[in-house]
Amino acid sequence: MANKGKKYQEAAKLVDRTKAYDAAEAIELVKKAAPAKFDESVEVAVRLGVDTKKADQQVRGAVVLPNGTGKTQRVLVFAKGEKAKEAEAAGADHVGDSDYINKIQQGWFEFDVIVATPDMMAEVGKLGRVLGPKGLMPNPKTGTVTFEVEKAINEIKAGKVEYRVDKTGNVHVPIGKVSFEAEKLAENLNTIIETLLKVKPAAAKGTYMKNVAVSSTMGPGIKVNPSSFAVKR
Repeated sequence: MANKGKKYQEAAKLVDRTKAYDAAEAIELVKKAAPAKFDESVEVAVRLGVDTKKADQQVRGAVVLPNGTGKTQRVLVFAKGEKAKEAEAAGADHVGDSDYINKIQQGWFEFDVIVATPDMMAEVGKLGRVLGPKGLMPNPKTGTVTFEVEKAINEIKAGKVEYRVDKTGNVHVPIGKVSFEAEKLAENLNTIIETLLKVKPAAAKGTYMKNVAVSSTMGPGIKVNPSSFAVKR
């Protein structure tokens, strides 16, 4: 902790690193321990008991948070004809086809999420090497490859977040801002936990939800007792 700033060190003193807090208590603490002057984002990190080397133990999908994330997502839609008009009417920030593919190839990334109609994926697939490493490639599992363009855009704008287990078995998902009411952060957190429990791979053995922690952008991590969530198991 010696290389951390004074504000972080002061915030860290509020947290008992040996304790796993109840969910509600952890949320109150993450708000209190946020040291920055700006409105920090709040994230949950979940360690899952899955073997990420096996295809039948991958955990990936998307869920709409009941209270949003506090961030306005810029949506790029790859579509043509009537679907392009539908995207524009639904409030997409950018709509196009080959023109935007060329822009991205030239280094343009002024968007947060991409939605593509299935008939566009042959072209969008050319961007795999560019979009893949950034986690921006549209995927049917997250609802971003679809002909239901209006629905996809509305969900993203309403607070839809993607979750995906990484190579180390961890899932990181934003659940809001420090300025959110504690109840709203708790509700978003509960939604993420319940969703991860629902999509537990049948092949996963042993303890599935090993560790849960919440933190703000600049604040310390706070362990949460997995059994303290009011979710249907």
